[in-house]
Parts: sequence; C-alpha cells; structure tokens
Amino acid sequence: VIWRFVQGRRSSRKAVLLLGLCDAGKTLLFARLLSGKYRDTQTSITDSSATYRLSRDKSTNVTLIDLPGHESLRLQFLERFKAAARAIVFVVDSVAFQREVKDVAEFLYQVLVDGTVLRNAPALLIACNKQDVTMAKSAKLIQQQLEKELNTLRVTRSAAPTTLDSSGGPAQLGKKGKDFDFSQLPMKVEFVECSARGSKGEEGDADLEGLEKWLVKVA
Repeated sequence: VIWRFVQGRRSSRKAVLLLGLCDAGKTLLFARLLSGKYRDTQTSITDSSATYRLSRDKSTNVTLIDLPGHESLRLQFLERFKAAARAIVFVVDSVAFQREVKDVAEFLYQVLVDGTVLRNAPALLIACNKQDVTMAKSAKLIQQQLEKELNTLRVTRSAAPTTLDSSGGPAQLGKKGKDFDFSQLPMKVEFVECSARGSKGEEGDADLEGLEKWLVKVA
C-alpha cells in the first residue's frame, strides 16, 4: 500500500526542470529537445514550458520547464516549480566549469538540501553541456570536482544550517562522517556529456542522445 502511494505521488509529478547557471545552455537545450533546430537565445528572465513527447513512445510525455539561471531569480523559480518535479536536469557549462565550479556547486547544494527535493527525490541528471568545444571538461572530472566542492560546502554550512528537512531538523547533505559523493543522496544521480550546439554548429544536429535516453527512462 505504501509503495502504491509513493508511486501514485510520483506519477502525478510530470515536470522535468532544467536548472543551471546563466549561459550554461539550458534554453538552447530546451529548444533543441522540442524542435531539433538551433536558435539564438538570450538570458532568460522567466520560465518557459512545453510538452515534450518521447520519440520512442509518442503517447508518453513530460512537461519540460526551463528556469532562469540568473542568481537573483533561480531560487525563486525553483521554489515555484520544485513540488511538480519528476526529474531535474542540472545543466553545466563544461567549458567554463573550472572558472565557475564554486558557483555551480553553490546552486547545486541549494537544490540538494531543499526539503521538498529531499522528500520527493526526483531523478537528477547533471548534463555536461558544450562538449563540442575542445576545452570542455569531461563528465568524470566535473563529477569529481563537484563532489569535492559540495563536501567543502557541507562542512562550512554545518556550522549555521538554514535549511530544514521534513522532520524540522537541519538538512544533511550525504552521510555524516564520510566524504560526500552523489551515491549518498536519496535520488538517483547520473552524469551525461552533451552538446546543445553540436559539432557542426547552427547547421548541424545537437548531440543529446544520452539526455534523450535518460528522459525516456525517467518518464
């Protein structure tokens, strides 16, 4: 009975949220998934949503929601849509990652210790975008660096926790007494390399095969 109740709650959540910093490529990725076409994008200041029909099963669909990445807006929009999230795609700029790692980890930390996210445990994909660029960091390196930064954040934040879990206590990221890694989280976390632009630029196709397979799986 409990399993059916949990499954029922999960099936009522149909949104896949696209999160990430400004210029990570969320909006182009959103456009590519929906139309397959390249289009010029600007920094989003509001959300965009559309029904995404899975290519292998047209009767199955999810609602893709692209949320603004600007620092002053992103938590406000996450607050609005987090309860509807069946899954989250956290988009990372693989080219700028080394420079932005602290900001990326900070935003991801805020997502991961959110009480609603912890309780609902939506599937999480870290989409390492812009892999068409030679200087892009690999998904493996990005995972290692994020785990290291999140571990540091966990230590510094534990002195003054501001997030409460469902029991009213401070939310704990990962397992106490152990270095953080993504396997410790209540949701399944996967990493994928992708390119919303594609190796041939505006005229070519995007490289989103790994992301599209993941969307089929979580739908």
